[in-house]
Amino acid sequence: MAEHAEHPAYPVGLRLSGRRVVVVGGGQVAQRRLPALIAAGADIVLVSPSAKPSVEAMAEAGEIRWERRRYAEGDLTGAWYALIASSDPAANHTASAEAERARIWCVRSDDAEAATAWTPATGRSEGVTVAVLTGHDPRRSAAVRDAIVEGLRDGTLAAPHHRSRTPGVALVGGGPGDPDLITVRGRRLLAEADVVIADRLGPRDLLDELGPHVEVIDAAKIPYGRAMAQEAINDALIEHAKAGKAVVRLKGGDPFVFGRGMEEAHALAEAGIPYTVVPGISSSISVPGAVGIPVTHRGVAHEFTVVSGHVAPDDDRSLVDWAALASLRGTLVLLMAVDKIGAIAEALVAHGKAPDTPVALVQEGTTAAQRRVDATLATVAETVRTEGIRPPAVIVIGEVVALGDGQ
Repeated sequence: MAEHAEHPAYPVGLRLSGRRVVVVGGGQVAQRRLPALIAAGADIVLVSPSAKPSVEAMAEAGEIRWERRRYAEGDLTGAWYALIASSDPAANHTASAEAERARIWCVRSDDAEAATAWTPATGRSEGVTVAVLTGHDPRRSAAVRDAIVEGLRDGTLAAPHHRSRTPGVALVGGGPGDPDLITVRGRRLLAEADVVIADRLGPRDLLDELGPHVEVIDAAKIPYGRAMAQEAINDALIEHAKAGKAVVRLKGGDPFVFGRGMEEAHALAEAGIPYTVVPGISSSISVPGAVGIPVTHRGVAHEFTVVSGHVAPDDDRSLVDWAALASLRGTLVLLMAVDKIGAIAEALVAHGKAPDTPVALVQEGTTAAQRRVDATLATVAETVRTEGIRPPAVIVIGEVVALGDGQ
């Protein structure tokens, strides 16, 4: 291969679905490369007397066939592609020679110069495969790959669709407030949007990154203030999607955790509008975590319950069994409950919860304005008044509160 060293590798994408691929060696290289070969649909034969546990699991799951022995001449017969990665240099050399004679493209993990193919640093983002080769500098290849894939995922690297796309709506969970906590898919869809209909509790900082052509519609549902009726939100989603635009409904937290996401999904389905749901990090677990409170902990809490506190326990509209909640030993997380916490605390105590049960109130969790105030069920109502706690706030009730650092 030395005489060809001055020539660059010719990049190509191999379509290996249903085609025989032989992997020699079941160690770390196989562990890293096999998942991509499996995803490509290759008919994979592993030849190795031993294998890493994760590789063995692939064989047990039927994803690969494992010949539990050393490489033998003829093992590459019928193969379209070979990965030589055993710990035996002699076996690697012999297998590579067989591949050369049979004109089988062959990757050598121990000797790139002796290989007839090189594995690029590969990454994928929504149907785009990025493969980078930089000769003999694999770390640089990986760094370039990572930069490109990250740019595609977060929208900082524009890659518009030039073929016609199907208009529709993405119901995107934006997470608890910190713009870094939206999913990479959610951020990419925002970058591709023509219209964004945003809640007040969504990650507001992301709106500043949108292009000037993007129409932003304020769907803020400020408690006891101005609100955009749900019917109007549904109508706006349908109207813009029917106009052929890519629409993102940006919500705080997760669309299906007290987010009315299913109401919007039903409205879109009835109107014949295609939609996709992008889950988000729910504030019910992320906000407590941001202030050092685990919602579960070994020996303290084996379950946690998330409850909407927007209606009082004595309200006829309430669907919550407060007596059952009071009997649980785990963690109780309340959302939208700031102004009802006094009545909720009274109901829990009346049904048997200890008045000294720890309570944490976390206002504006994960944002620069994050604030935590601790209390008990007996004192939480007064604490809310004296400390001026305002929504949005997550309220955590249970012994896990005492595990946090109180910051």
